[in-house]
Amino acid sequence: MESKVNILIVDDEEIVRESLASWLGEDGYEVAAAENGARALERLPERDWNLAMVDLKMPGMDGIQLMDEIRKTRPETIVIIMTAYATVDTAVQAMKKGAYDYIVKPFNPEDLSMTIRKIIEHQKLVKENLYLRKELKKQYRLHDMVSKNHKMIEIFDLVKTVAKSNSIVLVQGESGTGKELLSRAIHMESPRKDEPFVSVSCAALTENLLESELFGYEKGAFTGADQARSGKMELAKDGTLFLDEIGDISLKLQMDLLRVIEQREFRRVGGTQLIPITSRIIAATNRDLKKAIEEGKFREDLYYRLNVISIHIPPLRERKEDIPLLVEHFLDRFNIEMGKNVDGVAESAMRLLMEHDWPGNARELRNVIERAMVVTKGRMILDADLSLPRPSGVPGAPDSRGKSLAEMEKEHIRQVLQENRWNIIRSAHILGIDRVTLYNKIRKYELKKEPVLNT
Repeated sequence: MESKVNILIVDDEEIVRESLASWLGEDGYEVAAAENGARALERLPERDWNLAMVDLKMPGMDGIQLMDEIRKTRPETIVIIMTAYATVDTAVQAMKKGAYDYIVKPFNPEDLSMTIRKIIEHQKLVKENLYLRKELKKQYRLHDMVSKNHKMIEIFDLVKTVAKSNSIVLVQGESGTGKELLSRAIHMESPRKDEPFVSVSCAALTENLLESELFGYEKGAFTGADQARSGKMELAKDGTLFLDEIGDISLKLQMDLLRVIEQREFRRVGGTQLIPITSRIIAATNRDLKKAIEEGKFREDLYYRLNVISIHIPPLRERKEDIPLLVEHFLDRFNIEMGKNVDGVAESAMRLLMEHDWPGNARELRNVIERAMVVTKGRMILDADLSLPRPSGVPGAPDSRGKSLAEMEKEHIRQVLQENRWNIIRSAHILGIDRVTLYNKIRKYELKKEPVLNT
């Protein structure tokens, strides 16, 4: 074997411990045993355990309690529950709480060897897949942005280039495409990364409030100004000033901003002292500024001042190959934030995500995944967890008229198998049939194992 596979056996019956240790030792595994949960926890730090075979019924700490403790400190260890026939239902409940599978006593040595071999092979493939996914993420990641779309990859390369300069950048794109994330990436790739990144939402404030927000004000400049206050331009110092939705500011403020950009200095509202600007300016908008110029709503001279380096982020509907990558990115984030362990998205649910037009772009996708993570009850996000309309023709859509009973049964079995990663025992239990019947159904409907999209 390429590397030693460590297996921990936990059972209060000595004959079970000795038999399992002997069988598994003959298969080349490194085996250790513990007579109860407390002793098992003592042995956990001894080595990296690939697999823990835990008896369900033990005096003191039972198998489910031990599994919970193992998962707290060794989440990578696969836990198999050992049980007698009379407690199979309880074992199924244990699987719902995180056990990988269960095996029923008494054991057949050949069946046991085959089961363990499959589990170890699966674990190896999972680890290899995780490594490849991490390497892939590095290739397609720019700080908090991920994409494998060729236009976005070109933008990522451009960001790394323009970050080295001090030129003004104009980022354009629909709402939710990630204009601020891209602007932060420019900042983080630049020599200014250790200085402040100061963001101003130009669309959220009235003209007077925005003027005070940008330039600050002196004491007594207006009613309520009982003390002087620095503006965002001043706070940005030697960092980056991000002006979001620049297309929404008034013509008066456009003229003020143009003067500030040209002279690289400004005054606080009600002040006389000139304050130099040492920050870099990045502006963003979801508006068509050329059209706004034609309509007299945006100054042409300011546009050309801002448009030194222009970056346009394409909408998500034009780069749908990014959806699985973004979904995985959001799953990773929400698993950490929510303390969950959701593995991925079922194929049928991913199909819904791929067919949606995403008018709110990546922000809308993020919100949909966040909601799904909150409501899902299992390890996979299903169709029902997504707050999305089902396009006609998508399996599982509410309108099933025209489908025969056999077609509906086939689709239901396929979905259950997919959602349970083709675990026959688990799928048969959920479907309420035995394994032989399930195998017959698989042959009848010519169902084939498809890869689960872990996004």
